[in-house]
Amino acid sequence: MADTTPLSPETVRTTPDTRYAVARGRAMPLGVSTSLDGINFCLLCRHGVAVTLVLLPLEGSEIPLAEIELHPQFHRTGDHWHVLVKGLPLDFRYGWRVSGPDGNGHRFNPKRILLDPAATILSEGAVWAGTCETDRERTGRRSVFHRSPRYDWADDHPPRIPQDESIIYELHVRGFTCHPSSKVQNSGTFSGLIEKIPYLQWLGVTAVELLPIHEFDECDCPFINPETKERNRNFWGYNTLAFAAPKAAYAARANEYGQLAEFRDLVKAFHAAGIEVILDVVFNHTGEGDDRGRTYSFRGLDNSLYYLMSPDGKKFLNFTGCGNTLNCNHPVVRELIMNCLRHWVGNMHVDGFRFDLASIFGRDKFGNVLLEPPILEMITEDGILADCKLIAEPWDAAGLYQVGHFPFGHRWQEWNGKYRDDVRRFWRGDGLAGLLASRICGSADVYEWNQRSPLHSINYVTCHDGFTLNDLVSYNRKHNLANGENNYDGMDENYSWNCGEEGPSNNPEINHLRIRQAKNLMATMLLSQGVPMILAGDEFLRTQKGNNNAWCQDNEISWVDWTLAEKNKDFLRFTREMIHLRKRHPVLHRPRFFKGEITSDWSRFGNSVPNNWRGEKISDIVWHGLEPNLPNFNTASNFLAFTLDGRMTGRETDPEYMVDSDFYVAMNASNDICRFKIPPSPTRRKWRRVADTSLESPLDFVAENTGPEVPPGSIYSVPPHAILILVSEG
Repeated sequence: MADTTPLSPETVRTTPDTRYAVARGRAMPLGVSTSLDGINFCLLCRHGVAVTLVLLPLEGSEIPLAEIELHPQFHRTGDHWHVLVKGLPLDFRYGWRVSGPDGNGHRFNPKRILLDPAATILSEGAVWAGTCETDRERTGRRSVFHRSPRYDWADDHPPRIPQDESIIYELHVRGFTCHPSSKVQNSGTFSGLIEKIPYLQWLGVTAVELLPIHEFDECDCPFINPETKERNRNFWGYNTLAFAAPKAAYAARANEYGQLAEFRDLVKAFHAAGIEVILDVVFNHTGEGDDRGRTYSFRGLDNSLYYLMSPDGKKFLNFTGCGNTLNCNHPVVRELIMNCLRHWVGNMHVDGFRFDLASIFGRDKFGNVLLEPPILEMITEDGILADCKLIAEPWDAAGLYQVGHFPFGHRWQEWNGKYRDDVRRFWRGDGLAGLLASRICGSADVYEWNQRSPLHSINYVTCHDGFTLNDLVSYNRKHNLANGENNYDGMDENYSWNCGEEGPSNNPEINHLRIRQAKNLMATMLLSQGVPMILAGDEFLRTQKGNNNAWCQDNEISWVDWTLAEKNKDFLRFTREMIHLRKRHPVLHRPRFFKGEITSDWSRFGNSVPNNWRGEKISDIVWHGLEPNLPNFNTASNFLAFTLDGRMTGRETDPEYMVDSDFYVAMNASNDICRFKIPPSPTRRKWRRVADTSLESPLDFVAENTGPEVPPGSIYSVPPHAILILVSEG
């Protein structure tokens, strides 16, 4: 029970027509909670000496309904300040004023009304960029308490797609449907994204990975577009204001504070379609920036506790490249992170998280690297998060690179930056056939050393951060002038190749080569062991006009142009066919690394297998060069071929095990025609061509068992920059 002993009315300042009963309240949970006694407010603030709760009407006036000064003798339990208030309206805004000492890294300013770190709704912001031209210092965002009906989840349940069957699709909620060509009713919103679910089902992806959907300030970009003379917008949203609050501007019903319900509608709709929802979360820094940044919440609540500071407390340590770094391994910050993650899983039903600059989790309060970071152990071992997919971006902006070495890695998948770079370089013509072989095998050289599997590797060629697939084959260098930083921002080395001309071309040969190269990159990813991730729009060759850091481009550079789905329908068809080829064949997504040559044991199958299989030494994968069984892994080699034995799917002991098809794949990244001898199918079945990226659509990909037969021992010629895929008949 809450302590409802009333306090002296002198502790409450109200407007003339309002009076509220105030009591001591409870020290947990943090944030706002309700009971029969009233509404409880709880805030963690260790170093503050005076804390005031500011209550404001839901709409309009900034004149407070009341300002309640919390007396430490009555309203403080340890570091938790708390108060119970009776008689409040159904809905209202609120915030906190905090006073405290100067120095030692503190940044207290009682003039500021601060956001509640536990808030699930913020005021304002219902219209994208709607406050960019107003005095946000005067108005500001506020935490909101809104009594909405209990959400009806009906029979919603997580799809729980097995890792080996996952195909991730990375997208931006606003950018995916903001372009007029999207033809959705509520463009740029959760509702608009729901309208695109049938398309994503048709495409064949199993999960969407959403760029940050937490509240952020899209108006905080300081840079001017030199072409338009207008201020750019923070489009990506990696500057969080409230970790537990979905962004109002992404909700069609935000004017009615319906963003919580609309996001839940999105999750429920995706689950009904058998698609998982993964959130890109940013717990490495906040939107408060560096020493010159604005104070929204953490800086004014307890700056020295929430952030990594220099020893003298005067400067923010910046391991993120964004001005500040959260003190993630401090117990208080760990609790904040865990509460937010549990909220998104327990209350919002999301299926997993991609952690931006996750290596920040491995630093202590001085920035030193920890072997077993407490926050990572908590996330890894948490019961509520036990079924979640956990994906790390395993590096930070200060040089900590942990691909293959991320702590507690048995539970964590990783964005495999080595995969991205090696695949790009091979198809650029840099050779590296041996490295490509390792990446196709699931990067055993990266992950097998500590008993991990191919499924720990998130394989991607492009993502939001960098070139799109189209631009990867169309530009040799970045073109970021529109960002307003004189083209200094963004990566300089992209391992890209423009195929002979920078940017858009009227040369048919160059354009054909670009499409072929894009097919090669997409096909390689979907033929590789591990978990593939496709960037939204790559399936129909979306362009960002050579911009490889479009974080501040809220325009057609970043918006998905859906007319390209028709213009580049042949490439879209090829991508979809490759996705479904992968899904049909478990040999393409094994749960275990290849073993090489083994002696087969088919005794449990009785007479259902051919006699010539019994006791046979077989290899799950065999590498080839221009001659069978003679691969060239030289660093200068631009040709690689392999066969996969359909009997060896990595699931031989599973009760529902079935023999798959055999595969032969040949990759020619050279400038010359390659003529090579076709090896026999491992199970002595006929080879039929399924894909040849040198051919025009629809011959570039044909249905299985319908393509021309390619006999073992025959010589096949593949033009420069092409892939051949043969699949055994039956």
